Amino acid sequence: MKFLSALLLVGLLLTSFALANGPLVSTDWLTENLNNPQVRIVEVSVNPGVFEQGHIPGAVNFRWHTDLVDTVRRDLVSREHFETLLSDAGIDNDTRVVLYGDHNNWFAAWGAWVFDQFGHEKVSILDGGRKKWELERRPVSTVPSSHRRTDYRVTQERPELRARLSDVLAVVEGKLEADLIDIRSADEFTGRVIAPAGVQELAVRAGHVPGAVNVPWHKAVNEADGTFRSAEELREIYAAVGVDGTRPIITYCRIGERSSHTWFLLKHILGYEVKNYDGSWTEYGNAVGVPINNPAGRVWTGT
Repeated sequence: MKFLSALLLVGLLLTSFALANGPLVSTDWLTENLNNPQVRIVEVSVNPGVFEQGHIPGAVNFRWHTDLVDTVRRDLVSREHFETLLSDAGIDNDTRVVLYGDHNNWFAAWGAWVFDQFGHEKVSILDGGRKKWELERRPVSTVPSSHRRTDYRVTQERPELRARLSDVLAVVEGKLEADLIDIRSADEFTGRVIAPAGVQELAVRAGHVPGAVNVPWHKAVNEADGTFRSAEELREIYAAVGVDGTRPIITYCRIGERSSHTWFLLKHILGYEVKNYDGSWTEYGNAVGVPINNPAGRVWTGT
């Protein structure tokens, strides 16, 4: 009887861990796996200081503006820096990484996109992120986390997940077939505002890329707890604007963070072929000689 009970326990543990092979993990699953040595929890939040105020126990903090991007040139973090970052966090090539963050996982999805580009496929997002974890009053810690250092090595980079300005222009000019999805607010898309209130990254022109459809990123989540809508609901949302996965897709926003949220769900939940254009409107709207659509007709005046 004891032997049978042990087998059942092992089976439950294996089943629990197997569930992490999907793109999303639940708060229940993560609670059960807080001490799983094969799992590393990483917070990537928009607002500095959120992690220090209280984080999921055992989580490490990746700062998107210094850890996941080059701090001198506008680019992603280098391969060497990424390897050091993951090694210091105790992540090896076989570790299941669970990302979460504030703002319904904006930058957690950005983190997933960066991980994917460096070929680390064992990545999941905590469905609902900080919002759901806190709503359910699950445990938090203010104690800094430390883990045994590893020797992480990137084995296969995947630059095909990233769109460049030249790719977007090729679509606009009819040289490349793809669907463009602008995930910003309707006011940004129509040119009524150049950027959301309070942000510093600006373009000198308002509007959107010609031919793009507008599906604000927040339509993909349940407002109550920040979880993703069901796959069926998501398919309907994008099919309503003519995006059904039959053509390649390019997502963009202002600097690439909100669009990585849409990229994640299109690629990992719906299985579509999609790239994220992280240059987004701050690059496209500032580029010389490229066409735009500006229905509202707002003109930047330098203020």
